[in-house]
Amino acid sequence: MNRKTLVLTAVAGLLTPALTACGSTSGAGAGSGAIVVGTTDRFEASEAAPAPFDPAHAYDAGAWNVLRQTLQTLMRTPRGGGEPVPEAASKCHFTDKGNQTYRCILRPGMKFADGDPLTAEDVKFSIERVLAIKDENGPSSLLSTLDKVETKGEDTVVFRLKTPDATFPHKLSTPAAGIVSRKKYDARKLRDGFVVDGSGPYTMKAEVKGNELVRAVFTRNPNYQGDLKPQNDKVELRTFGDSGTMGEALNDGKIHVVSRTLSPAQIKELSANPPKGVRLVPLPGLEIRYIGFNTDAPAVKDKAVRQALAAAVDRGRLVNKVYGTSAQPLYSLVPGSVPGHVNSFFNKYGDGDTQTAANLLRAAGVKTPVKLTLNYTTDHYGDGTAAEFAELKAQLNATKLFDVTVQGNEWATFRPAQKQGDYAAYGLGWFPDYADADNFLAPFLEQDNFLGTPYANSTVRTKLIPDSRRAADRTLAAPAIEEMQNIVAEDVPVLPLWQGKQYVAARDGITGAEWSVNSVSDLQLWELGQGMRG
Repeated sequence: MNRKTLVLTAVAGLLTPALTACGSTSGAGAGSGAIVVGTTDRFEASEAAPAPFDPAHAYDAGAWNVLRQTLQTLMRTPRGGGEPVPEAASKCHFTDKGNQTYRCILRPGMKFADGDPLTAEDVKFSIERVLAIKDENGPSSLLSTLDKVETKGEDTVVFRLKTPDATFPHKLSTPAAGIVSRKKYDARKLRDGFVVDGSGPYTMKAEVKGNELVRAVFTRNPNYQGDLKPQNDKVELRTFGDSGTMGEALNDGKIHVVSRTLSPAQIKELSANPPKGVRLVPLPGLEIRYIGFNTDAPAVKDKAVRQALAAAVDRGRLVNKVYGTSAQPLYSLVPGSVPGHVNSFFNKYGDGDTQTAANLLRAAGVKTPVKLTLNYTTDHYGDGTAAEFAELKAQLNATKLFDVTVQGNEWATFRPAQKQGDYAAYGLGWFPDYADADNFLAPFLEQDNFLGTPYANSTVRTKLIPDSRRAADRTLAAPAIEEMQNIVAEDVPVLPLWQGKQYVAARDGITGAEWSVNSVSDLQLWELGQGMRG
């Protein structure tokens, strides 16, 4: 697919005033009292994706990190992880033993940032809007178990589920359930551009050049009524084209914090020899990387080819050579630190086992070398991605079983092409919506899945996913969770590669860096402060 370089006319009209709202990007921003946070995430409004910050469309970590500052959800993930707690709601609970009816009561006096009242009808509108729009790149699949939303008075919302779903409170903590105003969002149409209106701890103004956001300024919302306690009045999120330039800005004091994404080399250097006034903060992380397959594509349609790839890849060598201590090999879609994890791929194929790969191809009558292109995105997951795919190519070609080439494209081109099935094999990452094994399996295996994959397993879809969601005690879901991981290892619609760790780099005088990103990679700007502050 050719890259769409022009912004839609409607989008351009929305972006023009944003330029004057924030001024120039010159200087550190510190003079205005803002804490400046650097990121290599790119935010682009294109013809294929004109509404990057509409909660009915946004479904990537970067966009969600903007929405989490500006939109409230009924529930939220606590700063240290764990079960969700009320945010816009004062309390929420299942009202039945079958986990099919969930009731939430809003906090009293709720308002949007512009002062308009926020009621149960706005909650109902917001969630029904995501389902009605059902954007092909959006998060509507997270709400697939929802049957209908009811309101009782101005403060009570009742969710009726199609099937039992003990993970539903987690889903209400994601931007898929972000609350927007009925006055400012169309019920059946995306809101183009970079404008966001909500009731979260901050309001946001965007500075845009061409079709890309270069800076977002978050200012404390005086009408915020949730339980978060912002430790600052203003934060600026500034985008950089690469981690090297971002690192220089941190070292020079032009920015205060770096969240996403430090390169493996930077992490190594900051660990061993941090510049004066800069510290590296390691944080728990659940990010995973994997190769996905279009199982209808001729190159990988034969399951034996995908199985042979699973056997041939040496994850340990890949991680050591490219990522060092910032990652670890992964042998399941479910990370090792999440309850229910099993090393299904290692148990079945080992690691870097060329002989097993050869046996699988020979038994299936597959002619070798198998020609295959591995596609990856050049600008979405950090500077290590190109080196990672170079290493994968070298490993696979060294077996003489594969003839691999690699192709990199910018995210704005890569993601639409992947979704429409242009790639036989492609590299993606997953930052979980919530820290439950369900969220590392269902988004890849359900009918309306994140990948748009043609792969379907009826046992997984009709039995194992529903069975795993019945258990309020998540340890009781382990048998179904484990069986799904083993099925994935057998069929290989996805090939897990590694699990990442998280790091934040911050200058001296910045407090709260250790809480600024939680275990599911939520950016929590409200935790950042300057100097000693309560």
